[in-house]
Amino acid sequence: MKRNALLALIMATSSLGLVGCAELPPLDFSVPDVEISEQRHDAEVKSIVVSFANEDEQEGDVDVVVIESSGASITPGSATASLWQSSIEEALTRSLIFRDDASRKISIFVKVLKLDVPAFGISFTTHTTARYEIVDRATGAVIFNEKINSFGEVPADYAFLGLIRARESVNRSVKNNIKRFLDAVKAANLEGDA
Repeated sequence: MKRNALLALIMATSSLGLVGCAELPPLDFSVPDVEISEQRHDAEVKSIVVSFANEDEQEGDVDVVVIESSGASITPGSATASLWQSSIEEALTRSLIFRDDASRKISIFVKVLKLDVPAFGISFTTHTTARYEIVDRATGAVIFNEKINSFGEVPADYAFLGLIRARESVNRSVKNNIKRFLDAVKAANLEGDA
């Protein structure tokens, strides 16, 4: 199944030159319009780590469409994890959910369990599942543990080229996942294990 999907992406990529001005959007997970949180947690974020689940942990396909001039490949890449991590950091900073001067220090761990990009279609819907854990660095206690599902849908009229719609569906799905994480943290009680 994966070979057929990869073959379809490679064939579609070879047609990039035929489309003219169509440009593949960059991966962009930055969440737009982050509002300042009314709820502030008395904790300082010291680290954020994003990783991809091993095969035995995955809850579906874990794909990232990487398009280069030499062709297409589907691979979970370190660049994707780094971009996801920096986008979470940016969203948390803009939302002011955590306090920089707090005595309690925390780490945020994100494990991508599913990043399922359709190989082809008229509209593209990417399904993302990630487990978010917040750990108290002094005690090692997990003070937040939630699996978050999200979708990113791109309609057929967004762009003629399917690769563009596929890439944008990844962007939207991950942005929605991070946004749902922010909403969950705003509503969470993280003070109980202090």
